[in-house]
Formats: sequence, structure tokens, C-alpha cells
Amino acid sequence: MVTLKKKTLRGKTYYYLEHSTRKGKKVQKKEIYLGKKIPANIEEIKKNFLDGIYREKWYIDIDRIKQRFSKEQREIPKSVKEKQLQNFVTRFTYDTQRIEGSTLTRRETADLLERGITPKSKPMRDVQEALAHRDLFYEILKSKKELSLQTVLDWHWSLFRLTKPDMAGKIRKYQVAISGSKFLPPSHIEVYPMLTEFFRWYHKNKNKLHPVELAALAHLKFVTIHPFGDGNGRITRLVMNFILNRKNYPMLDIPYEKRNSYYTALERSQLKKEDRVFLQWFAKRYIKEYRRYLK
Repeated sequence: MVTLKKKTLRGKTYYYLEHSTRKGKKVQKKEIYLGKKIPANIEEIKKNFLDGIYREKWYIDIDRIKQRFSKEQREIPKSVKEKQLQNFVTRFTYDTQRIEGSTLTRRETADLLERGITPKSKPMRDVQEALAHRDLFYEILKSKKELSLQTVLDWHWSLFRLTKPDMAGKIRKYQVAISGSKFLPPSHIEVYPMLTEFFRWYHKNKNKLHPVELAALAHLKFVTIHPFGDGNGRITRLVMNFILNRKNYPMLDIPYEKRNSYYTALERSQLKKEDRVFLQWFAKRYIKEYRRYLK
């Protein structure tokens, strides 16, 4: 919690922001000096102060996760790593497809992707898109290409060329809405300029921001643009894991069962135009997913 503190020295008043946390029996304090008057933008300063504290705490944990994950990867046999990756690809494909309405169960997805067993009485579109997602994901992990507009257009085409050929690999030229959300994506006239700005932002910050922050913000910014008629969430989550993998951080799956908190964090960030809301959710989700590396 951030509190406003006032100090009086030699008859003069000075203002500070203070944040206190208890660690065991010790209380740790951090403070910043505000001046002789309370600034007009005090609430924004409080948010930025708290963000900085959270970032410091999160990234210490996240970097420890990365360090121990990398050590583990160096020590386990190649066959085990391949099996772990297969398990992740299956889980990630199931969840990212299920979030977008696929009817395949977790077991059906595993049988299809790992054993070649096509589920009966399920839409062929769901089957084709699951297979396309798996193949595309492996291709992305092997690719040496940098993230660009052409890259994501190619990804979209690969994912939907069999099921939605009329829109596969094409930027939308019409308005879209997000089912169940109060946020309305930009008009189609704004999409291309926003994509241009997005990739300019990405290339400027890809070696400056912490990789997990970069992945989270890229996710938020890209899905907010909503450049495609369909498949925006799936492409966005591929962008997220492209960044994490390229930076040698463990990739992240967003479980279908956690979709409500995921949607809420996205919508709040979009409506309030505050990146910090989704960034906080993302960092906490990432740490929770890999907490075993912190024990």
C-alpha cells in the first residue's frame, strides 16, 4: 500500500510517498520525495511508484524462473525435452482453440495431435484448425524470421487457409466487435496505421523492455488493434510465445478455465487505456504457472 507522508523540518513541510511491506519479522520501506507541495498528478505518481515496486519484485522472480528453467533444459535428455514440448504444444493448442470456441475436448485434441485419431461427430473445421495450429506453432519455433507484419499475415494464412480462405492472411476492411466485451475495436480505417505503429514500437523496445513485459504488452497492443476478421486471439497468443521463446523464457499457456480473468484484464486495460492492468495480470499468471521453479 502506498501512503502519503508529511515531514516537517525547520518549519518547512515536505511530502513523500511511502510503501511498506513485511518480510518475515522485518518491515521494508521505500519512498520517493514529492516536494514542498502535493503534485496535482499525485494519483498518477502513486500508480507509477507502485508499478515500479511490483516490476522489481516480479522480475526478480521471473528471472529466477528463467535461470532454473534454462538449467533444467541443459540437463534433461533430448527425448524428454521433445516430449515436454509436445505436451505443451497440445495443451496450448487445446486452450487457445477452446477459448475461441472449438468443440474439441482436451482428450480429443491429444488423440488428434499426438496419435492421429480424428474425433467422431465433431466439426471438421475444429479438427483442421487444431492441426494447422500445431503445425504452425512448430514452424514458428524453428523459424529465424523476425516479427513483422508479413510474418503475422503468413501465420494467419497458415492457420485459416483451409477453413476460412476468404479472410486468411488478410487485414480486415470492415468493423468487428468482440462478443461479450464492452470494448469496440478500432475502425478498419485505423487498422493499418496502428499495425505500422505497433511494429515500430516492437522493434524499438524488443531489446529494451524485460522479455515478459514485452510479451505482455505486445499481446495487449496487438489484440486491441484486432486486425483480422477472425483469429485475433490465436495470432496474439502466438506473438506472445514467439517473443518468450525467442528470448529463452518459458512459454505461457492461458488455460481455458482461466479465460474469465484473462478477458477481464484485457477489457479493463482496453477501456481504461492503462497497460498496467493487463501487465499485472500477465506477470502474476506467469509466476503462478512456473512457481515450481521458485521453490
